[in-house]
This record gives sequence, C-alpha cells and structure tokens, in this order.
Amino acid sequence: MDKVYVRGLRVDTIIGIHDYERDHRQTVLVDLELGYDIRAAAAAEDIALTLDYQAISERLCSFIRASEFQLVETLAERCAALIRDEFGVPWLRLRLAKPNALHYADEVGIVIERGSIA
Repeated sequence: MDKVYVRGLRVDTIIGIHDYERDHRQTVLVDLELGYDIRAAAAAEDIALTLDYQAISERLCSFIRASEFQLVETLAERCAALIRDEFGVPWLRLRLAKPNALHYADEVGIVIERGSIA
C-alpha cells in the first residue's frame, strides 16, 4: 500500500470543553497519511486515478472550520469518517493537535488509524 500524505494543515475552529475555548477559535494542526495504490495513476499520469490531496484538504478544512466539537477525539473520528466515506480511502492515519492547549507543552493531540491496509 502506498501512502499519500499531507502535513501541517492549519485550520481555525471552535474546539474544547472550557468556556474560554468555546469563546474563541483555535488553530488545530492536522497530518494525514492516506493509504492508496498509486500505480495506475503513475502509469497513466491521471489525477482521477489517485487521491486528490488538494480536494481532500479543502474539504477537510471546510468541515473543521464549520465544526464546534468539545473533544479532539470527536473531531478526529469525524474527519477520518469524512475522508474514508467521501474519498474512498481504505486506510488512514490522522494526527490532530492543539498547539496552545497547555502553556507548558508545544502541543497536545491524538493519532488515530482507521481502515485496513490490503
């Protein structure tokens, strides 16, 4: 299985359980690894035969900007489901981080994997 990836996607959203988090948008960082067989696309040089990382990124940004989840776990699950359902991705690893969640840490977050690698 090949992997198409996007690293450092920055999106502002409402995320968190505390009142001060609900009052102001925060930046979350998203890294994606998307399992997909790219051989047909490489042979034909045809974007329709691979994962369009621009389309995936734009759709994900739109979804995250419009969301208002309390937990990063919920946001990560919903993002993973969106990507798998709308873009037919059989396997993914998604890392979602909140860079300013703790003043004594660079960032906190979660990494999830969904689907299976054939």
